[in-house]
Amino acid sequence: MNYRHAFHAGNFADILKHAVHALLLDAMQRKDKGFLVLDTHAGRGLYDLAGEAARRTGEAEGGVHRLLSAVSQTPEAVPEALEGLLAAIRAENPEGGARYYPGSPRIAAHVLREQDRLVVCEPLPEEASVLRGHLLALGRRVQWQEDGWAALKAVLPPLERRGLILIDPPYERADEFDVLIEALREAFRRFPTGVYAIWYPIKDRPPLARFHRRLAAMTPGTLLRVELCLHPDRTATRLNGSGLVIVNPPWPLAERLAELVPWLWRVLGADPEAPWHVDWLVDEQALRDGTLRAAAPRKGRGG
Repeated sequence: MNYRHAFHAGNFADILKHAVHALLLDAMQRKDKGFLVLDTHAGRGLYDLAGEAARRTGEAEGGVHRLLSAVSQTPEAVPEALEGLLAAIRAENPEGGARYYPGSPRIAAHVLREQDRLVVCEPLPEEASVLRGHLLALGRRVQWQEDGWAALKAVLPPLERRGLILIDPPYERADEFDVLIEALREAFRRFPTGVYAIWYPIKDRPPLARFHRRLAAMTPGTLLRVELCLHPDRTATRLNGSGLVIVNPPWPLAERLAELVPWLWRVLGADPEAPWHVDWLVDEQALRDGTLRAAAPRKGRGG
């Protein structure tokens, strides 16, 4: 794997992923008992948006920079659900702006309590070395694995018996969804009560629909889908949007996302034909009766 997230840091897909990650961390910390955060594809943790990689693509301009512009112009309209991500960005940029953008391990590091534990996985030596420097302050609360797929076996079930597992592979492999399904099958067997957040890009819809069906058929709990597209999802030649499926989502995540996602859709400048979704692929009733019937969706196209 040669993927370097520095080229894409702070883009619109990161905004959705990291806003959800911050919301999940907040929900997990409503209980005093500690929990594990397992980040299977951690990256370097903190990204310089003035660096050569970020400037080459300019993707942060349509993501975090556009977001912060909207926040500054109409602060009263900003959904409360965005506060966790905004707090992490402010912590990295005490003088304002967003030169430095936090990845998922840094977002976790900002809120990790003494009783919580973070396991990060990064196979690229250079990226892992930078990440270690960004997490030094956590001391023994952070542990290291190289292979995120192997970590799902090695770390689960956690000693804490509570866990948030963030899985966001680069999707460089043609069979990435197959690899993901098999890894999740084993993870669910070991730790069915964990909260799993699985990120994916939205390009070609048919493989994604198959992934959703396979995941719904094997999920050990409820399954919530959240997607945000800036472009109509009718072509596979570009990144139209991104999404996450969350297994065992804590309450009231769905309600908070139903407020946040359409607001992001508007302020990030989505095409009127681009869709967004917040809906249940498997709801409580489906779990009880085994029908995999979805609940009434909260979703939209063109607002």
